[in-house]
Amino acid sequence: MTANEREIEEGLHRGLAVDKTYAGYLRLDELLGAQRPQSRPEHHDELLFIVQHQTSELWLKLVIHELRHAAAMMDADDLGPALKALARVKAVQRQLFEQWAVLETLTPTEYLQFRSALGTASGFQSEQYRTVEFLLGNKNAAAIEVFADDSDTARRLREVLAAPSLYDHFLRHLARAGYPVPREVLDRDLSRAHVFAPELVDVFRLVYTDPGRDWGAYETCEALVDVEESFQLWRFRHLKTVERIIGSKRGTGGSSGVGFLRAALDLTFFPEILAVRTELE
Repeated sequence: MTANEREIEEGLHRGLAVDKTYAGYLRLDELLGAQRPQSRPEHHDELLFIVQHQTSELWLKLVIHELRHAAAMMDADDLGPALKALARVKAVQRQLFEQWAVLETLTPTEYLQFRSALGTASGFQSEQYRTVEFLLGNKNAAAIEVFADDSDTARRLREVLAAPSLYDHFLRHLARAGYPVPREVLDRDLSRAHVFAPELVDVFRLVYTDPGRDWGAYETCEALVDVEESFQLWRFRHLKTVERIIGSKRGTGGSSGVGFLRAALDLTFFPEILAVRTELE
């Protein structure tokens, strides 16, 4: 054995006739077999495009998992684990944000070589992305019409649409903790996006003017602001990536492309937590 070789330790399992293998546990045959470029002849850069979006979907699956856990912990009035889940969401959001740098290595000329292979496929058709938006409170029943030909997906999205958002779960926690959350806010139509309620600004003023009174609520407010800011930064990076690759062309799914993405930057999840900053003295 040379000085540049490492001796294999005696305790390591050799061969694959063991209880579990790395590839088996992770089902790598399925995972790594799912990248199937459609361009003919196959274009070199299409694999990048596929991997980018498949890994994003995997991260979105984890975000959904953690947001639902955070909501359940808020329902149990246990903000510690909820904050841990939101911290993980923020870490995933950083990964999703940085991934745009990889896709930005795709030039307009390279993308045009396989764009036709996408047909009408578009990220707007991502069930998981829509689920994340609904969980965070950006409710829009019309968005489900995209899945009219997929009854199972449409059903799942209608269930998320009708369920409380993360903000609703937090406001209910605050109400149980004695904060004067208006009844009309708690009893609102959950299938609609939250509408700014001035009375909630007063609720969050109580949280922010005396953080020591309820540190858990105070820290959760800041964690929610972090999640919203990270989501907005992701949206902006998405916009800029699309702009540098296709300019002002329409998206493959039929949207206006950059214009459609720019309009989304005005959507907010937790407006009163942001508005209270203007009121503090």
